[in-house]
Amino acid sequence: MNDGDAFAWPTEGQVKGSSPSRASRSKAHAPPARQLRRASQHHAFVLHQYPYSESSVIAELFTREKGRVTLVAKGAKKPTSNFRALLLPLQLLRVDYSYAEGEGGEIGAIRGVERAGGPAAPRGEALLAGMYLNELLMRMLVRSEPHAAVFDAYMATLHALAQAPGQALETLLRAFELVLLRQLGMLPDLACQTVDQQPLQEQRRYALIPEVGLHAVTDGRRSLSGAQWLAIERALAAPQALLECMKAVDAGVADIKPQLRAAFAHFLGGDLHTQRLIRGLRRL
Repeated sequence: MNDGDAFAWPTEGQVKGSSPSRASRSKAHAPPARQLRRASQHHAFVLHQYPYSESSVIAELFTREKGRVTLVAKGAKKPTSNFRALLLPLQLLRVDYSYAEGEGGEIGAIRGVERAGGPAAPRGEALLAGMYLNELLMRMLVRSEPHAAVFDAYMATLHALAQAPGQALETLLRAFELVLLRQLGMLPDLACQTVDQQPLQEQRRYALIPEVGLHAVTDGRRSLSGAQWLAIERALAAPQALLECMKAVDAGVADIKPQLRAAFAHFLGGDLHTQRLIRGLRRL
């Protein structure tokens, strides 16, 4: 963000184009048929899948090269299909597939898939955290927009979920959320107040507020010191942003969690299903 630029918080309801006129829908103006392209050996994770027919499923994949893609896995429900055993969440895959370039809603098709090593599957509470990440990416990522830095942070997070002790879980998730927001352009400059662009003072308290951005507070709400926000800003610019963010947020993880939750609820229009599930399980 350039000095003096005001950060505009995105809203859930994006401006949509007006309905096409009859003329634009006429045969003379019909868009040309688009050629299917092929992708080979793309690294991918399964974010979600759902039935497509009696024998096939639709798989939502997050690929490093093409971002989020929607593909049909033909015959994946058949007992003899290798898709059935391979298209599992939280597992790194190499995928061959066909796809249509640009917008239009066409669904591509998986041609081949194999395991590519990667992190072991997390268990217990870490597994729930992994499913939360998948739902978050499903809701936040636009189809066919590559986000290699988000992919790398996601894979590193899954590695840590499989290995990290339970007490590091909250810190890890908050660090990933910060990286995700920054990479998607949804996090303001954390070195200054969003509205007036005044530099942060290390000893003052500031809160990340939906529709406002980073703002000085004195009312006792959840907040971080200017020094903490500045450390997070430096961490996000580091080559190992996820690891550095974990260090930067560790001491204030309880305070930053509700602020990030409010930010995502603002963008998405409410909580995620996995968030409600996790809260329900913790009350048992």
